[in-house]
Amino acid sequence: MITDSTASWTAAFRSAVVSSHERIDLFELRAFSGQTLRQIIRLDGGGSALRIRLSNRYGKEPLHIGGARLARRTEGSGIESGSDVPLRVGGAEDFTVPAGEEIVSDAVEGTVAAGDELALSLWLPEDTGLSTYSAVPLRTGYAVPGNALSAPTLDGAEGLQELATRHFISGADVLAPAGTPVIVAFGDSWFEGTGTTPDTDHRFPDLLNDRLRAAGSEGWVVNQGLSANRLLTDEIGEHALARLERDALDVPGVTHVLVHFGLNDLGIPGQEAYPDPAPIPSAAELITGLTALADRLHAAGLTAIVTTVGPYKDTIFEGYSTPEGVAVAREVNDWIRGAESPYDAYADLAAAVADPADPDRIHDDYDSGDGLHVNDAGAQALADAVDLTTLTRRQLLNA
Repeated sequence: MITDSTASWTAAFRSAVVSSHERIDLFELRAFSGQTLRQIIRLDGGGSALRIRLSNRYGKEPLHIGGARLARRTEGSGIESGSDVPLRVGGAEDFTVPAGEEIVSDAVEGTVAAGDELALSLWLPEDTGLSTYSAVPLRTGYAVPGNALSAPTLDGAEGLQELATRHFISGADVLAPAGTPVIVAFGDSWFEGTGTTPDTDHRFPDLLNDRLRAAGSEGWVVNQGLSANRLLTDEIGEHALARLERDALDVPGVTHVLVHFGLNDLGIPGQEAYPDPAPIPSAAELITGLTALADRLHAAGLTAIVTTVGPYKDTIFEGYSTPEGVAVAREVNDWIRGAESPYDAYADLAAAVADPADPDRIHDDYDSGDGLHVNDAGAQALADAVDLTTLTRRQLLNA
């Protein structure tokens, strides 16, 4: 029984989820039946107990989980001997997540720390239907036939499938000291980490956490980035203003929200219509959306920090970059850097990775190879561009 009145449930890991039933289909869609799914999560913060959030938000049918186990991960799909414990919901090891809903597991007691890697295994005895999933978790997952919940490793198992997407997991909370600051990185692929090396934790929020820990901060960043997500328009995922409450305002312990949106609003219309032109939002429309987002964050008592729209000129994705879109991004960035922005602070991510000779494109040293996303070195440059004091003080400009 957990009785520590000085602690509260606080987000220590997040994974923004998306529907398999969207019109735009950029990622591999999966369903599972008679399989064990083992997936790795890495905690951004620690505490004296842990609980897991499982999501069937976009499922069409109830999700039957015949058993779930949580263990400390060693390497690959391996788990540490003796660390394997059942994950229960309402005291039961066999449970169902209703269609359209998310559930929170019972608490698992025991100290966990930032950087701990946990393996969550789910036995899925029946057809799940197309899953609620995370698009670019940059963590290899594993699926094998049959009930292999407590298998020491799934590596080399017959029928093993390695997964680039994450399924049914939307987060983990820890019992942490009350008042622990939590920063939500709320944005698109620049936060989720597209372009960085999988299984290495070189995403921008990971590297920002490294800086915070090195500075002795008691708080941490959780990642609610969603690749191809937009500020104003649905798909991929619900647009930012629609998912703000669930993915930022309702995150336990949130004190600050770090925002990056606009790239996909400007690029996806042209990419979809290519070779034909397509209308894109104006700078005024994007500024109105960003202002509404800031107002809602402030109304919730949160510190709102915006980042400049990343450079993307000359991306390899046909139709994505247009002179009109690049000009709008430039105008939005001028507003972000100026006195009219309602945000408490900004981080100039665009300037951190831009080519000085052509600031509308990513510098070659930081380019992942597609002209739209940064590599590991670029993610480090983004993390280094954030003034840590903006993540540790409250309501800097709007006190």
